[in-house]
This record gives sequence, C-alpha cells and structure tokens, in this order.
Amino acid sequence: MSKELGTREGDFSKWYNELVLKADLAEHSAVRGCMVIKPHGYAIWEKMQAALDKMFKDTGHVNAYFPLFIPKSFFSKEASHVDGFAKECAVVTHYRLKTAPDGSIVVDPDAKLEEELIVRPTSETIIWNTYKGWIQSYRDLPILVNQWANVVRWEMRTRLFLRTAEFLWQEGHTAHASAEEAVIETKQMLDVYADFAENFMAMPVVKGVKTPNERFAGALDTYCIEAMLQDGKALQAGTSHFLGQNFAKAFDVKFTNKEGKLDYVWATSWGVSTRLMGALIMSHSDDNGLVLPPKLAPIQVVIVPIYKGDEGLQKITDVVSPIKKKLEAMGVSVKFDNRDTQRPGWKFAEYELKGVPVRVAVGERDLANGTVEIARRDTLVKETVSIEGIEERIANLLEEIQKNLFDKAKQRQLELTTKADTWDEFVKLLEGKGGFISAHWDGTGETEQKIKEMTKATIRCIPLNNTQEEGKCILTGNPSKERVLFAIAY
Repeated sequence: MSKELGTREGDFSKWYNELVLKADLAEHSAVRGCMVIKPHGYAIWEKMQAALDKMFKDTGHVNAYFPLFIPKSFFSKEASHVDGFAKECAVVTHYRLKTAPDGSIVVDPDAKLEEELIVRPTSETIIWNTYKGWIQSYRDLPILVNQWANVVRWEMRTRLFLRTAEFLWQEGHTAHASAEEAVIETKQMLDVYADFAENFMAMPVVKGVKTPNERFAGALDTYCIEAMLQDGKALQAGTSHFLGQNFAKAFDVKFTNKEGKLDYVWATSWGVSTRLMGALIMSHSDDNGLVLPPKLAPIQVVIVPIYKGDEGLQKITDVVSPIKKKLEAMGVSVKFDNRDTQRPGWKFAEYELKGVPVRVAVGERDLANGTVEIARRDTLVKETVSIEGIEERIANLLEEIQKNLFDKAKQRQLELTTKADTWDEFVKLLEGKGGFISAHWDGTGETEQKIKEMTKATIRCIPLNNTQEEGKCILTGNPSKERVLFAIAY
C-alpha cells in the first residue's frame, strides 16, 4: 500500500491534508466548504461522542434536540450575539422549487417565506425562546441540557475538520437560579473538557479565560482549553461560556425565586466540535500516518495472519479466536484481518496509516515457536513475544501507549512555551519555534488588536493558574499585572 505522504518538516499543512484524505478520515464534498466524514473518521468521532456523552450524564446533564432553523427575528433580540454571527449565517428565503418552461428546476418566486430562517450557527436564541415556556419557578431550575447536532457557519476558507461550513458538535445550554450556580457550571464543564482532552485524547491543554475581544458573542466570560500542536500553532479545543442574564432578558425568561420575587434566569453554554479531530491528528500523528491514542481508536488491536492455504489459515484461526474473545471480554476492540484479497505487507501499511495502536502478526512458523510479533504504532517498535499471557501483555501495552502519547505531547507543550519580556524577543520567537509565548499585555483591546495585525498572534487565554507578576506590556510598555499566552492559532 503506497502512502505517499509528505513530511511534517517539509510542509505541515500539506502533510495534514494528505493524511486526512489517505487515512480515509474525510474528503471534500460536492457542496463547497463542506466535508464527507468517512467511516473511519466517523468511528473516531463516535468514540469521542460516547466518552463525552457519559461525562455529561455523569454530571447530571440530559440530551435534547432543537430545530435546525431559527427565525431571523430571534437574532435581533441579543445585539452582541447577532453581531458575532451575522457574517457567517446561511439564510433560507424560500420554501419551494418548481419546474421552469425549459425543464430546469428553479426557486418558485411565489414561495417566499414571510420571515427568513437562519440555518443554525449556534442555538442560544432558539433554546432560550423555548426555555421561556419551561421555566416559571425556581423549582424548574436548573435545566441541564446538551444537544448533539450539526451547525452551519459560512466559511470562505475551509480546511477539513478544522474549519468547514458545516460541522458536527455538541452544545450544552443550562439555566440556573443564581449567578454563582451558573459560574460553577461553566467552570465544571471546562474541567470536563480538559479531562477528556488529556485522559482520552492524550493531549495536554491550558485552561484559561478569553479576553473581551475573543469572548463568545453574548457572553460575560468565555473559558477555554488551548492545545499546542506539533507545528507550534495553537488550537482552541473547547469553550465554556457564562452568559449571565443576557439571553434570559432578550427572551424575557423570568422565574419566581424562593423569596417570591421575579428574576431573570442565569445561563451557560459550552461546546466542542469535530475540530477535535484535527487536534487529535496534529497532536500525535507522524510521517507514516495517523497515530491514535488507544482510548479513541475504533480498532485497538489488529491481528494479521501470515499463512499459505486454507489449512494454514485454519491453524492460525484456531489459536487467534480465543485470544480475540478474551481481549474483547477485557474491553479491547480487536480485528482479525483474515482477508485473502490483500497481502500481509499491504495490511501492515494500511493499519499503520490508519493509526491502529497495536498490530499482531501471526505466522505458521510463529505457532510452532509459540510466539507472535507485536508492533506498537506510537514508537514503531516490534518485538517477538510468547503467545502465553498475550492478552494481559496487550492490555498493558495499550495503557503504556496512551501514557506515552500524553507524556510526549506534554513535553512538547513545555518546550514550546516560552517567556518574552520585550517586543524583539516576542517577534523572534514567533518567527522561530512559535508555540505559546507568555508575555505581558496592558489589558486594552486596542493593543491586542494591534499585536494581531502586526504578527497574526492572538491572546489565546489568560491562564487560570496565573500568578500575579508586575511587568510591562511588550508593545506599549504600559504596566501589567500578569502574563497572558499568545500564539498563532488555527
């Protein structure tokens, strides 16, 4: 199997695009800016969904579904929200087609909608319009709802998984009786995302809060997790927003509190999307193909038989079948690839490209020796081991691979996090290794925007674990009380 992948060193962007296509994760659609997520890519997304969905439910959340179409008038009720999404909205204006005299299909001009519908870019407005009918008293609170859905944000420059006109995500929307409760929820969900990123994706992240310039439209505070990828660029991997009472006021969602007084409900929203697929690819993969952490690999172990004739295959099958069953009973997903349409070498290359964490090769000679060959995808190391106790060895190896991937990514994050105290140091780092740059900023949106225009670097977050430190802004020299993290980001 010919991989024909470029290298990360040669052209990281080209390498990424080729890997997504050649590893059968996704492909471009006939619809401009949209993608087709192929079975292998979708299987990884399903593993992400399953893990996250359990984490949401373990924290008391339930799933619901809300309409794809949102009346245009809903967006005008929260001014900052509509400003944030106006340029990305897809708008439905008609509800019917008809056949023209020449036989072509055209939009029926007589079928214009009385009010245009916006294809969901995010669901705050439709959900808070709905919550108005659900909430009357403090007894109706909190509402802890999550939605798995697709959204549309009209992108002109797209990139598979990272930025497409339509993408998949989950969006949580909760309602609370107090600001304190809503803030606790916002931070709790940020912790859930960080836990998922680090313990399932094996991807270390920095937890922080966004600056006002980078805040979600309509939020009072936006918390985020930021990942550092192999090419020294950052990626926002998840966000959790404290919305205050903005949407409750916009849609007149009031409740009678315990004191018998009317008050507006407090809100949060939070979400991650298929951008996580891009983060996963760029965190761990190499020039040989995809590298998957075992917890998110659809196939954790592939067993490839090497044989001559049906009799040889049967001998191997008789040995492999109980091993496969025992591993599956241990919660390990196993594929026994006994296809006779491809040679073993082709299969080795395919599973290496697709990132299967552990490959086991079993030949007739191996059976005679009571051994098998195990290859681990993260290091490409192969070893010959005894068949006896192979199940426990593989289970331990999967845990070791998961840990190794995280440790390797954590070390990279540390190496790519550097302090800069002057403008020259800052620019030199950006032009060199990149990464997170910890530097002082004077707290103004004007300075933040100017730095972005001059360097393309943005403030990724103000880390939650920041210590107060007197300093001077790298650009203006004005006083600063803490450092922030800058980076060039996807």
